[in-house]
Amino acid sequence: MTGRDRLVLIAVVALALLGAGWIAVVSPERKQAAKLQTEVTTAASALASAESQLANAKAAHARYSAEYASIVRLGKAVPPGREVPSLVYELAQASDKKHVDLASIVYGGGATGAAGSSAAATAGVAGFTQMPFTFVFNGTYNDLYNLFKALDSTTARTASGGVDVNGRLLTIQSVKLAPLTASSAAGSKGGANEMLSGTISATAYVLPASQSLTGGASAGAPAGATAASTSSAASPPTAPALARVVP
Repeated sequence: MTGRDRLVLIAVVALALLGAGWIAVVSPERKQAAKLQTEVTTAASALASAESQLANAKAAHARYSAEYASIVRLGKAVPPGREVPSLVYELAQASDKKHVDLASIVYGGGATGAAGSSAAATAGVAGFTQMPFTFVFNGTYNDLYNLFKALDSTTARTASGGVDVNGRLLTIQSVKLAPLTASSAAGSKGGANEMLSGTISATAYVLPASQSLTGGASAGAPAGATAASTSSAASPPTAPALARVVP
């Protein structure tokens, strides 16, 4: 065997050893590296998805808190019970601020009285139970005007067509001003200080007996297993049409 043949044989053997080393060591490591890279990519995608879900959950929690607070506030406007004492207290506070006397409150309307109030209260608007009232306030024209304006401003339509209520929801059917009787108006100076009687016929509303305010939800979490059932249970009925007060 010549020297040239020996060199060729050595080269062939070296190439064979390199090929065997590649197959035995390098190739599996490259496959393992490719597999790990795929796993890293998958894990990164899962992490991004989890972070997105976490962000959505935080946003939903923030929205839930705001929506729950809105439901509670609407519960003051249209409570699940009649809550007549709270309505009287609210009107008494409003009249005191405007220096007006809350003279009387008649449930069921002045004409029907208590006997007709039960039938009147059973009629409903958009699922609500109606509670008709007649309120009588005594004061000067300016004070009564300011009171009626304040009562009117507690309920207003929003730009989106909804109803924004601050306090108990009342729709006003009529407003009437008349001079007080001579005995009631004793001490009146006349003119702008003349004592008047302002009579308001209005309707308050109560949630239907079959519907609770929050559907079992709490301030921390909704009730039930699904968001859809919670949304359905917690949503209040459509608000009745709003009547504006024009003193």
